[in-house]
Parts: sequence; structure tokens; C-alpha cells
Amino acid sequence: MPVTGLTADSRIVEPGNVFFALAGVKTDGALFVEQAISRGAGAVVAGAGAGLHGLSVPVITADDPRLALARMAAAFFGPQPRVIGAVTGTAGKTSVASFLRQIWASSGEQAAMIGTTGVVAPGRVDYGSLTTPDPVALHQLLADLASSGVTHAAMEASSHGLIQRRLDGVALSVAGFTNLGRDHLDYHPDMDDYMAAKMRLFDTLLPRGAPAVIYADDAWSGRAVEVAERAGAEVMTVGRKGGFLSLKRVEHLRHKQIAEVHLDGRIFEVELPLAGDFQIANALVAAGMAIATGTSPDQAMAALDRLTGASGRLELVGSTPDGAPAYVDYAHKPDALRNVLEAVRPFTTGRVIVVFGCGGDRDRGKRPIMGAIATDLADVAIVTDDNPRSEDPAAIRAEILAAAPGATEIGDRAEAIATAVGMLKPGDTLIVAGKGHEQGQTVGATVLPFSDHAEIRKALKERTA
Repeated sequence: MPVTGLTADSRIVEPGNVFFALAGVKTDGALFVEQAISRGAGAVVAGAGAGLHGLSVPVITADDPRLALARMAAAFFGPQPRVIGAVTGTAGKTSVASFLRQIWASSGEQAAMIGTTGVVAPGRVDYGSLTTPDPVALHQLLADLASSGVTHAAMEASSHGLIQRRLDGVALSVAGFTNLGRDHLDYHPDMDDYMAAKMRLFDTLLPRGAPAVIYADDAWSGRAVEVAERAGAEVMTVGRKGGFLSLKRVEHLRHKQIAEVHLDGRIFEVELPLAGDFQIANALVAAGMAIATGTSPDQAMAALDRLTGASGRLELVGSTPDGAPAYVDYAHKPDALRNVLEAVRPFTTGRVIVVFGCGGDRDRGKRPIMGAIATDLADVAIVTDDNPRSEDPAAIRAEILAAAPGATEIGDRAEAIATAVGMLKPGDTLIVAGKGHEQGQTVGATVLPFSDHAEIRKALKERTA
């Protein structure tokens, strides 16, 4: 039977497609088999317990239908870039993938990145929304990149993507780990389960003997090293405690950092043109992954001096006439918010002002934690709406404010940003956190056009008018 394509979405089945009836959190694909067949599905793949009998097309049973979909997608679409690196962790994945692409490109490779902000490749920039695309979209994309001449691809590996088998079938050359902090506990029952999902990258997907580059200074780093070593990976640690790339000294300046990095008895002085201790960590993971896949240490270290930050990651959007900067950052979880507020403190002579909220239909437990962090580390905290989704925005704000004494509540995000920009005095720093690169705000089931960048620029312009 000729197979024309693969899909797990019955609404887009075309004649000759193989339909995968996947059991999900909200619904079961087995309920949509008849719809798929009516649209021309030539065969169905389902779990052994799906109970599909008497259909007009063949039914293939699989112990793990998601795994079958990923492996079949890899076989169906074929070519992949010769070198693929995947990075996991709670924070920093987008930055590491972006930095790795830049380091490879600076050494002459045809390099791409796939992640939360979309796809970046030679002659191509596509805005995206998923950290890790579904297997069909991912393998079609990898094949497209390979056919266009891309030889090196850096990608993010989310816990959802890993546990849902989206990366199975990807031929990995190197894997990286950044850190682990509270996130997605609406999906994972606890932190150990969340960590185990992340570790599939090392214990299941990374080929035995391949390099695993692990940031050494996180509370979960030791666990990651143990998993990678047990899986037979070549473990390479980076950071202050790193054995491969060892960070010895850092001088923090307003828009850059000067770092001393030791490698194999050599000392490299790096001028990273980005603020924040966490960006040093991300840069070292990316440099380690590049070196592990053939980039020379000299090229990798030199490339760090020219890195540009990923969109919405402590991104300087503008400044007031008297020099107070306004940044956008994607921090939407406790550790990330803490990191970004701590990052700007060394060069802030006045007040740190933060505007933030929490998303609806997500882990509610992090809301008071983030409220406490904001009021503890910022001088002025303004609690506003993020993406409330199906929840009552005021109820979300109330849960944050319960642990944020002294914080100001302004529900309308544009008004909150305008208020914060209007407060800026010489020496102050503004952080607008939570949405980063996003171009919309999800209220109910509607995505309304919204950009933190645009609102900051508008407020700065009105302030100088």
C-alpha cells in the first residue's frame, strides 16, 4: 500500500495517510478513527488495548504508539542534518540552542536552531510556538533543513516532548543539560517525575558513547551526571564546578561580562556581550556542545564574544533619555524570575522594577512563590496578567499577591508596562517578565495581538513626546 503521509490529527487526514490513534490527556484518538477513515486513511496504528475491530482498513497494534509514530516519521521523511544537538532543562534551552547555532555558524558550518522561538537557518526565520514540535512536523522540518544544505542543527528538548516520544527517531550527536527548577507540575506529579522525563534525553535517546554536556552548578547536576554516566555517555561538565570548561572568574558590567574559562590547561578570556550569570552558564553549555561535536576550542571561545541573545531573553528593548534600561525576559517560572532579577542587580544603582504575572491553566503552586521572589528581589513589583487562558485573571493575580506584600496590582498588561516605564528614574532598571518573544496574549480561547516589546517602545516614546 502506498503511504502518502502520517498524522495523529483526524481533521487533516488525506487519502493514503496512516492515522495514529494516540491516547492523550484530554481525549483518545481511538474516538476519531471513523473520521480518519472517512477522510481516506489507509491504515490505523493504535495501542493494543484500543479495541478497534471490524474496520475497513488494516489496524496495526503497537505497545507504544507514540514511539511508533516518531520512528515511522523518521523513516518516512528520511534525511537529517549530519550533526544534531539537543538541550534540556527548565531554563536556558532556547538560549543554549541559539548560542550553539551561532557558534557552529561562526566556524563556517551551515547551522540551524529549532525551539520555542521558532526555526532559524540560513535564509530562513520562522516564528514558532512549541518548544519541541510533534514528530511528523519535526522530521519533516529536519528533512527540509538537510535538503537545503544544513549540516548542524541545535534543538530544545522539553519534558513534554521527551515523555511524549517526539524526539525518538532523531539521530543525536550530543545532548546538553542546563538546570532543573519548578515548572510543569500541572503535568508532572512531582519534581522527580519531571527530572526523569528530562533524563530520557540521556538514558534513552543519546547513543552510547556520545557526549553529554552538563552544567555542573545546579542542585540537580549530580543526578544528571549519574544518569548520563550510567547510560554510557561521555560526560563533560561545565561551570564553576566544571571539569571540562571551568569558570574561574566573572566581572559583571551593565551590558557584558568578562569571564575567565579554563580548558585543558589553557586559559581563555571571554567578553560575553550579555548580562546575567545565567547567560554565562548557557554560553558554556553551548560552547561545550560545539567543542564536543568538532568545533575547535579557539573558534568556540572566540564566538562567545560575538553572541546575540535569543529573542525575549533579558533583551534590552530601550532606555529612557537618562539611561534607565527596559528589558523583556521570558521568565515565567520561579527560578527564572529569580535569575533575571539577580542578574540586573549588580549594575542597577537605583531601583529594580518588575512587571510580571502567571499563566492560567498551569501550575498554580508557583504563583505565590513567584510573588514572594518578586517582592524580595525587586524594589517595585507590579502584578499583571500573563496568559490567563480559561481562568479568571483576577483570581490568578490574587494568588500571586497573597505572597507579595507591597506589590501593586494592575490587571491590564499594557497599562502595567506604561506605568512601570513612567516610574523609571536615573539608575533604575525595568524587567517585564513572563511573555518574552510572544506576539499574543491568550484570554479564554482567543489569542489577542500583544507584544511586551511594542508596549515598552510605545511607553518610552510617549514619555519623551
